[in-house]
Amino acid sequence: MFALAVILLGVALGRTERIEIPAAVVVLGAGLVVAITAVLLAVAAFFVIWGDGRPGFGKALGGMLVAGAIVALPAWMSIEAVRLPRLSDVTTDINDPPAFSRSRKALEMRGGRVPADPPAESRAVQKAAYPGVTPLTLEVTPQEAYQLALKAAQQRGWTIIESTAPGGRTGVGRIEAVDHSLVMRFPLDVTVRLRPLAAGVRVDMRSSSRVGQHDLGANARRIQTFFAALQELVDNRE
Repeated sequence: MFALAVILLGVALGRTERIEIPAAVVVLGAGLVVAITAVLLAVAAFFVIWGDGRPGFGKALGGMLVAGAIVALPAWMSIEAVRLPRLSDVTTDINDPPAFSRSRKALEMRGGRVPADPPAESRAVQKAAYPGVTPLTLEVTPQEAYQLALKAAQQRGWTIIESTAPGGRTGVGRIEAVDHSLVMRFPLDVTVRLRPLAAGVRVDMRSSSRVGQHDLGANARRIQTFFAALQELVDNRE
């Protein structure tokens, strides 16, 4: 129960930004260590109870179940870290990744961070690991695609930093945003590029994690779920 309290404290402090992200991770790690210790102590208690006939089996079992539930998520994350490639930046266009804005507002929202373009090795790894992460082509006007992309981003709870409709000198539209992870609310940077075609619009997207060097597949899932939501809006438009 103490491990559970430490974990919940770390989540609460991280989500409310009462402490910095590295400190929140340390608190979570401490809670995990306590939970693993509880599991080991419960196993030791089982041996003692079995050998000496002492009472306390229910308490030992309850402690193991609570601690096991706490350890389950990190254990799954460890499996995913081994199974999936070590990536923290995923894009639908590995040849010409959408660039992140360098405007003052964008830099302020990202804490001065400008994600660098993924190196060639990472792009090759992504192509092999996520062949389904590809551009989305919509058979609508550029303005329609832009408005629906904004709506899809807002529905997903993204914080829109800035956006530009297709047209002007380059003809390319863009949406710059910040998303957050579900539990700890870690910030993630997102940019969407809308490039008009002869008969429709090509939508590219890039999702980059700020914390850690392994996203456990989160960036690829973010792109795929956003594209699915955008396609649904296009299909259901009046």
